Amino acid sequence: MTFELQQRGELAADQVIEEILAGHGSDHVCLTCSFQAEDMIVLDLLRKRVPNLPVLFLETGYHFAETYTYRDRIAKQWSLNLVNIVPAKTVAQQESELGILYQSNPTQCCQLRKVEPLMNALEPYEVWFTGLRREQSPTRRNLKLVETHQLPSGRQLLKVSPLAAWDWKQVWRYTVENNIEYLPLYDRGYSSIGCEPCTKIPEAGADPRSGRWGGAKLECGIHTFSKPAD
Repeated sequence: MTFELQQRGELAADQVIEEILAGHGSDHVCLTCSFQAEDMIVLDLLRKRVPNLPVLFLETGYHFAETYTYRDRIAKQWSLNLVNIVPAKTVAQQESELGILYQSNPTQCCQLRKVEPLMNALEPYEVWFTGLRREQSPTRRNLKLVETHQLPSGRQLLKVSPLAAWDWKQVWRYTVENNIEYLPLYDRGYSSIGCEPCTKIPEAGADPRSGRWGGAKLECGIHTFSKPAD
């Protein structure tokens, strides 16, 4: 596949999706979706081709109320095959046993409530679509459109980020032109939206993900824990 030659524009995203589905089918394909603007675009492109696409949402128990409301509304309107991925322990159990980890050890909190549940949930799939973009963070500057990733179990799957080369203007142009309802938190100034306790509005001109985890880190670990295969 000639993905390295397809680095720009909405057409490239379509082409990447078409080529992946043509080569791998749609039976073992999923999308991880936090219902941010990028994820909604990839979801919009995929649902036209894979009507029963599993949409994996990490139900950490710490999301904004607005995120839950928006998720449920979109799931109903778009008739989504929504799969809520839950951690081994409830918020109450974790806080009782380990304290408020998002304050004392946010990396461990992310590991327990995001990374480990998702790595397990990805096991049945062969293709993992994401809404990641290089522009989002310095930690994503080398993101490829298509990568072969290895899960902790040793199992490999394709990780596909059709919007890797997109900038923020392209994201919003597609959103507006295709009449996609977006998460209301954007109107309040948020640019990267995760769990409520660990998400702040970034300073003007700062990195879009600088409001996450109080600036202590830029990644929850999902996209660094699963390693690109050699």
